[in-house]
Amino acid sequence: MADIKKLTLLHSNDMHGDFLAESVDEKLIGGVSLLSGYIKKAREQEGSCLFCIAGDMFKGSIIDSEFKGISTIEIMNLLAPDVATVGNHEIDYGIAHLLFLEKCAKFPIINANLFIKTNHARLFAPYKIIECGGLNVMFIGVITEEVLAQTKNEGLIGSFVDVREAAREVGVICDNYKTTKIDLTVLLTHIGFDKDKELAELLDPNYGVDLIIGGHTHTLLEKPCVVNGIPIVQVGVGTDQLGRFDIGYDAEAKRISSLKWKLVQIDSSHCPSDPVIEEMLHSYKSRTDEKYGRTFTTFAHELTHPSRTQETELGNLFADLLQVDSSFDIMFFGSGSIRTEKLGPIVTLGALRECVPYDDPVYMLEANGAQLRRMISYVMRDEAWEGHTEFYQFSKGMRIVWSKSRRELEELKLNGEDIADEKLYKIALQSYHFNSFDEFFGVPRAELEKNRRPRMVITSCNAIFEELLAGMNQVESEIEGRIVIKE
Repeated sequence: MADIKKLTLLHSNDMHGDFLAESVDEKLIGGVSLLSGYIKKAREQEGSCLFCIAGDMFKGSIIDSEFKGISTIEIMNLLAPDVATVGNHEIDYGIAHLLFLEKCAKFPIINANLFIKTNHARLFAPYKIIECGGLNVMFIGVITEEVLAQTKNEGLIGSFVDVREAAREVGVICDNYKTTKIDLTVLLTHIGFDKDKELAELLDPNYGVDLIIGGHTHTLLEKPCVVNGIPIVQVGVGTDQLGRFDIGYDAEAKRISSLKWKLVQIDSSHCPSDPVIEEMLHSYKSRTDEKYGRTFTTFAHELTHPSRTQETELGNLFADLLQVDSSFDIMFFGSGSIRTEKLGPIVTLGALRECVPYDDPVYMLEANGAQLRRMISYVMRDEAWEGHTEFYQFSKGMRIVWSKSRRELEELKLNGEDIADEKLYKIALQSYHFNSFDEFFGVPRAELEKNRRPRMVITSCNAIFEELLAGMNQVESEIEGRIVIKE
């Protein structure tokens, strides 16, 4: 008779400081208290149970940003994941601060491909082997190439930027542990769903990778995507849901004999609250509410940002605020800088900070019309609709008409006039996008610097937003046809 060992593997990704439950139809949805309640219940019921996080625990809430991630680590310590990997937003407070937070964590944080350039020393342990229910499970962590945009000022920090290199590194780690009794190998990745599929295709079956648990693109799957025999899963964003594998492992045949996966909704109908986490959340929330709970301004109606890849009301608002009394012609405001789908009509300072948490400086460059056309065409490339590339909201006066089928700009105007190839235009970017200009726009920044030397024109986006909005009431913002995408 076969010796079948059981393992329940729970996983989350891109939690982004989504700590608090929301009340919907007399039921509480999400939040770390209910999430913890479900995990504790599963651990008690199943016995052999592991919980892992595929990156981006940080950034997205006032509780996280006010305490620079220390609050998140303390909450995660109570949630008690067995292992987590680094996401790109773990780098937002800087590499040094991340290494400090890692020391505060009472759980292992792994990553195979962040290293110090001078001696190639890794910043984190690349893997973690956990014994559970008689099985040895090896987790390997892999980060997105976007982390490089966050570490431009960290001259000594490097990362593999190519999926092929990451696949080779996974092979090296797996090969080194073939003599160790490893029953299951799980990749905890933060490279995005499409890159996960590409990575799975590149993995040699002899490496023995059994599962890929991913993050970064906030992809909500209803069933695993199997590529090269490897199931790939991801569970959207926040704490409203988590993923659950129930695995049967044939110890004699040394293979998975059964595997079931489901998306678990986290709500009060079946998830008990965790009183210890509730107490800690109340402590943090009471402190942030005192500082950020006051009404800051009002909107004429609720403004929305339903998608990164379209013109939005909130996108127009923030791009326009940065252009008020500015010395530049066009503000390129990163769509991903807006972290909530709606804001208002009553706006507290806390809600504003959660909506636009990245307090970047802004840089101005000059581009001629031909360069501007190349930049925007690159932003609108096919990957914008298929994956997780950077996209932008544009300030007032901009008019872009893009044909998906023809892959070309049908119209590019500023203040009603066609963009002229030889004319110079002053454009502004947040520092994140300025630092990764070549990657995000497909045009060398050095090419634009020949037109004019870049300079910082705003030291704090938040200071602009708060100064201007504080003096406004019944704020209005509309979709104006600044970005028109033709199917």
